[in-house]
Amino acid sequence: MDVKNVILLFAGLGVLLIGFKLLSENIEKIANTGLKKIFNKTSKNPFVGVGIGAASTAIIQSSAATTVMVVGFVNAGIITLYQATAIIMGANIGTTITAQIVALGAFDVTLYAMSLSMIGAFINMLAKKTKIKTIGLIIAGLGLVFIGLDLMKTGMEPIIKLPEVQNFLLEISNPFLLLLIGILFTALLQSSSAVTSIIIVMVSISGGDALKGNAALYLILGSNIGTCITALLSSVGTNVNAKRAAFIHLLFNLFGVLIFFIVLLIFPNFNEIIFQKVFKNPSTQIAMFHTAFNLIATILFLPFINVFVKISQFIIHDHSKKLILTQLDERFLKTPSVAIEQATKEVSNFASLVMDSLNKAIDGFLNKTLKDEESIRNNINSVDLINQQILDYLLKISSLNILEKEEKYISALHRILIDLSREAELADNLLKYTKKEIEENYVFSSNALEGINEIKECLNLQLNCVLNALIKINKVDLKKSDEIEERIDNLRSNMISQHIARLEEGKCLPALNTIYINLVSNLERAGDHLNYITHTLYEAGRKQK
Repeated sequence: MDVKNVILLFAGLGVLLIGFKLLSENIEKIANTGLKKIFNKTSKNPFVGVGIGAASTAIIQSSAATTVMVVGFVNAGIITLYQATAIIMGANIGTTITAQIVALGAFDVTLYAMSLSMIGAFINMLAKKTKIKTIGLIIAGLGLVFIGLDLMKTGMEPIIKLPEVQNFLLEISNPFLLLLIGILFTALLQSSSAVTSIIIVMVSISGGDALKGNAALYLILGSNIGTCITALLSSVGTNVNAKRAAFIHLLFNLFGVLIFFIVLLIFPNFNEIIFQKVFKNPSTQIAMFHTAFNLIATILFLPFINVFVKISQFIIHDHSKKLILTQLDERFLKTPSVAIEQATKEVSNFASLVMDSLNKAIDGFLNKTLKDEESIRNNINSVDLINQQILDYLLKISSLNILEKEEKYISALHRILIDLSREAELADNLLKYTKKEIEENYVFSSNALEGINEIKECLNLQLNCVLNALIKINKVDLKKSDEIEERIDNLRSNMISQHIARLEEGKCLPALNTIYINLVSNLERAGDHLNYITHTLYEAGRKQK
């Protein structure tokens, strides 16, 4: 075996993977904001969810990226498990476009497609706008995919023609072994697209002599299970529902593979009687099977989305301790408008709890004490649980027959919960700064401490704006919140300028620099989040009549 051919094969695989990565990441950069908006507006109609999943995956060229994004949205409470399941099914259809692109390599388009790498590189180098540069990288990535395929073909062709390799490819027929190879190879490369591409190249070079019968199809089935590892890894550290979404992705592929595996076992000449009669090119046959598998599996399982959700809930239990939020009574769900008001009251209580933690953390820093640390920690530890219980209640309301304006307001409450969780994180940061202040015995000037106290007062005024806005809001409330936010911004700028002046005059120790600037910046961010909440409520239409 010529070492040169082996090097060409692995070089081609490397170029292929880089091409896919360049293509996927840069398309995602352009499409990311739009996709998030689409996911945020995902309909309760499962067909719409499938369409969104298929379209977004076809655009960003990665079912793993789409599924990871879906897991993130479930974790944030933006979409339900039901909606996530439909999108995941669609993502499996969308990812088959990659195999179709690779199958084109068997036709006389490769040379022209390879030139895209040069065109894309020039666009990226010469363009001044970031968006145009990104488009250049997308074009270059697509070109690299075809260059990688061509290198792999060049390196693989002499290897496949070796008698030993041909005999191995002809003799390897154990369906379970082929399935396992597909799973492990895909899990290793973290890309079902790359594995599918390799299979297509092998079959194309051999003219259909390698991986005869259903052998290549078993490998394709294995790759569909192996690709689930990315979503499973992304769910580590997320909430229970996010873990369930990743598990549903695995479950969907497992059931689909099981059905097709049995069919292929019953019909050993399945590929010959179905795909070889319709499509003459071996590459196209593999690509079409990949598409057919995911399309048929989606059609079969779409009516059973609720079953997938229930299985995931049965297997992945919620072991978190239940914190009873008295306002969220299930009986209120019979009257959605009342249930929404009850949820709003809990959001208001949540805002007060978070701000209480922030106030205590600021006081601790000002007074150089950690006496309230336990109280702050208890509040911070309960944030995720409170957040999740409110989200669950909101999702139950969303599943009811509610008005469009009510759905819009519930969506606003979702975003508000994210902002409030960020406030809790800032309180945790302040605790760390206080510990450092005490350990190192740092002494801040009276001017510095007065500035911090003044921002604290502004934050409490902003909290009042938020609490009022959760009842009803008008333009006066909005203007007041903006004015306070601007005042905090000005305080931050002045405090940092004065701090730098004190440093230059030798009145302040350089060691204090990092803590002080980070602390003031954290407080300014706290004001931003509170102002975002007020704006979110106004835009959601919670206006005073």
